[in-house]
Amino acid sequence: MPRRRQIVLLTATITCAGLALGAARARDVPKVATGFVADILCSETFVSGLDPQRNFAETTDAMPGTGLITWAMDTRVDRVRRDVTVTLFGLGRSHAVYREGLGCSLDHGAPLADVQVPAEEGQPALLPEIAGPAIVAPQSEELASALDRAFAEPAQPPYRRTRAVVVMKSGRVIAERYADGIGPQTPLLGFSMTKSVVSALIGVLVRQGKLKLDGPAPVAAWKSPDDPRHAITVDQLLRHTAGLALGSSLEASLGSAFEPVNRMKFMEADMAAYAETIPLETAPGAAWNYHDGNILILSHLIRNATGGTPEAALRFARRDLLGPLGMRHVTLQLDGSGTIEGSSEMLASARDWARFGQLYLNDGVAGGKRILPEGWVNYTASPTPNAWVGIGAGFWTNQGDSFGAKFRVQHGWPRDAFFAKGTIGQYTIVIPSEKLVIVRLGRSPNAPPQADGVFDLVRDVVAALREKGKLAGVD
Repeated sequence: MPRRRQIVLLTATITCAGLALGAARARDVPKVATGFVADILCSETFVSGLDPQRNFAETTDAMPGTGLITWAMDTRVDRVRRDVTVTLFGLGRSHAVYREGLGCSLDHGAPLADVQVPAEEGQPALLPEIAGPAIVAPQSEELASALDRAFAEPAQPPYRRTRAVVVMKSGRVIAERYADGIGPQTPLLGFSMTKSVVSALIGVLVRQGKLKLDGPAPVAAWKSPDDPRHAITVDQLLRHTAGLALGSSLEASLGSAFEPVNRMKFMEADMAAYAETIPLETAPGAAWNYHDGNILILSHLIRNATGGTPEAALRFARRDLLGPLGMRHVTLQLDGSGTIEGSSEMLASARDWARFGQLYLNDGVAGGKRILPEGWVNYTASPTPNAWVGIGAGFWTNQGDSFGAKFRVQHGWPRDAFFAKGTIGQYTIVIPSEKLVIVRLGRSPNAPPQADGVFDLVRDVVAALREKGKLAGVD
């Protein structure tokens, strides 16, 4: 396409958006788009060690409509300064900065919060070791076939671009496979699987008596009883029923750039503070609306409940959750104010994501020590009313009669399965009836639902292990 025509197309795209959604929101689009790209390229170049050009191509290809603007993006990765700068035809400059031990944060012009990485405490893992140092080959032909299928690419797009699969049975890895350049210790972005980790951290604080699920959430901006947001509870924030007017975070596409929640994520240094200024769209508890603002507010509550500093929050996460599980290849990235960006910014190896799933398979216990409150796992997987995708209080769930739960069960998922889910193909799936945790990471479009191959993967793995059990005489 000639460059002049490309410029006209880009201008028309943003102009049409402005007419439909308002000029102010349309002006946000270049900054949102470049912020998203800069953040991912920085994280997965300097934390994961991936090739930035390949990563850019695979990530944007997984997001419908981005081809309208990616041709106009200029991406600059500086390996000496360890930062990434992205512009969209000279507009919407975004700058992401890597800091050792903290990963990447978007730099909005003001200095990033000065954060000292907490010293490693060397605490022993409570969760038993799940695998040795070598990659675990599938333990049956059927499992090997399941992984072959998970990594196979269809002849035509959409492509799966599977990066990692780990299958864990009864606490031990029984099969795993990785794409080129990725291995058992490679930290990968979990995107919204990070929300499930925030839910777990909230659970720890509930067990410690530092937070309560019911009653007004301790948000300073809402402390006045006359503020209608005063009624919002921690439970409602976990379930995305708080009612804040931030739009939706369900999609990963060009259209999602217009949602106000993405202004918060890619244009604000203190994301939680911005979310806490947003008025209600619906009464607290009255409607379900999934967006990242709910979880960023919870991240702020975690910081406040653990000492009020970034260092205290990071130390708490490592000491009370990540360390006991043996999750050693994890980076919790921060926003510009130093608060954990709990909506989508945790990187962890596929094995570490499996360790996280195992905690839930073990009903919140690791090595005989209770990490999560008794009953927390069932609470987490209990369905949220009117959440059509099938989601609980931090995990997606097949319980209940939602469209999503029914759809997954109809496509071979066990009814008791629940899972952490991140956009464009990230999953940590817990299946208690099969004593299974399945982790799948990649770069796949969100739609159609079968594009990432995870339905086939779950069905194939469950069938393979049930067949193995029959052959061994195990019910």
